[in-house]
Amino acid sequence: MSATEVLARFRAEVGAAVTRARRASGEIGERNAELRERTRGLAAQARERKVEPGARPTSGDVREAATGFRHHRGLPVEQVPDAAELTAPAPVETKPVATLGSAAVAGPSGQLPRVSDDDEDFSQSRILY
Repeated sequence: MSATEVLARFRAEVGAAVTRARRASGEIGERNAELRERTRGLAAQARERKVEPGARPTSGDVREAATGFRHHRGLPVEQVPDAAELTAPAPVETKPVATLGSAAVAGPSGQLPRVSDDDEDFSQSRILY
């Protein structure tokens, strides 16, 4: 094999290696962009406290490692609510039920008057019970 053939083969192999490296770099860049977009979406959900039902929280060890990684490199660390806060059920607001008329009040013995369907005079029920 002559020196020119060896040099041509070397250049071809280097060119193929460079092409594979560029392709791999592009694929990794696309995957990182998708991951960043997903992370932005999850952070927005956490900020707005809109977590999908059945979502699994990130373990504390992973959160600490990620925070340490960002601090070590001088990157900003956004404070988001803890997993317990995000997965806790939302407080249910109940409106007071409007009652017409008066409600029965416990008498001196602490008992409420008996409930009945009678239409008798019940104006004295507070005294009787």
